[in-house]
Amino acid sequence: MSTDVTSEIVIRRPRAEVAAFMFDPRHDVQWTTGVVESRPRDAGPLRRGSRVERISKFLGRRFGYEYEVVDTDERSFVEMKVEQPFPMHIRYELDDVPEGTRARIRARGDAGGFFRIASPLLNAMVRRNITRDLELLRDCLERA
Repeated sequence: MSTDVTSEIVIRRPRAEVAAFMFDPRHDVQWTTGVVESRPRDAGPLRRGSRVERISKFLGRRFGYEYEVVDTDERSFVEMKVEQPFPMHIRYELDDVPEGTRARIRARGDAGGFFRIASPLLNAMVRRNITRDLELLRDCLERA
């Protein structure tokens, strides 16, 4: 089953502030649905080739996986790929808007194995999760 889901939200904060928080994997647990642990394997800001280990809960199961940054501009986007629990590309992207910053997440990939069985629900769940992620991100940044 193919997944290609995009969601976006406006955050009333400058892009540099949103990027500093969103693109720092040490904050993942605070705003990324299902992530219970996140450990960067490299010091410093994310750059091409950076790897981050995560432990997530999804569909009632606990998964450890690693993502690798495939492209980035530390001020406007980070694109990463994961192989587990199924191959996906995730892109976090930021744009300036009059109200602050538009944050967008796009997730695309192909589910297999256990997730192929759950395929009728997968796109809806991914959309709900990334929409919730962006709402949590906005809440974290706007209440600061």
